Amino acid sequence: MVAVLLAPSAEAKVKATSAQAGQKSISILTLPQGPGTVNLGTAGDFAILAKSGVSTVPPSVITGDVGVSPIGQGAMTGFSLIANSAGTYTTSAQVTGKLYAANDNPSTPVKMTAAVSDMETAYNDAAGRADPDFEELHAGALGGKTLVPGLYKFGTSVGFSADCTLDGSPEDTWIFQIAGDISIAANKKILLTGGALARNIVWVVAGKTQHGADSHFEGIILGTTLAEFVTGSSINGRVLVQTAVTLQKTTVTNPA
Repeated sequence: MVAVLLAPSAEAKVKATSAQAGQKSISILTLPQGPGTVNLGTAGDFAILAKSGVSTVPPSVITGDVGVSPIGQGAMTGFSLIANSAGTYTTSAQVTGKLYAANDNPSTPVKMTAAVSDMETAYNDAAGRADPDFEELHAGALGGKTLVPGLYKFGTSVGFSADCTLDGSPEDTWIFQIAGDISIAANKKILLTGGALARNIVWVVAGKTQHGADSHFEGIILGTTLAEFVTGSSINGRVLVQTAVTLQKTTVTNPA
């Protein structure tokens, strides 16, 4: 079972100053900024998890496991799947990891039912967080902006027409609640600075996510509809959606 490592809200980091000779040392205690933990449960075992299918136009490069449920193995297309001897999972040259489906041999269906349930629970948790730090920031036009840790709420869609920076420490956290879609334009990037980590960023998307050609995204997508990745796009994170994922020569990497 895997949890997204999101720390409680507070001011900043822990810093201590060393004492000079003959002086007392002074320690200033502050804590990470951002919202609290979103527990992915067993959904966190997957780089990609979807309910109605995952397709790829080769060659995609996926680091981590891929799973579909309640749909069966036939909904994972373009992978040239190779079954293991027990029939409990498949492999693919495009995946550094295993591919699981609801109609693989036991106990895989049980595993997949639990993962999808955990994905839905995580979505409801993150989407239901109250008291956002920012509402309708920049009317959802986040290209060219620098975003500090916090809980963000948008009643419409969010778009990135230019690079966007998330600036914070390795302990800082972000949750984005988005009632519409996410779109990132071709060749644009989500950038992390200050030590910020993709595993601490959660995008909760009621609509679809669209990733333009050669774009780059960071964080964990919890979505209810399609996640579409166009040729050469990439994500450092997880794609956990309640419909389908489409990849075109896409790189998906589990966050460190």
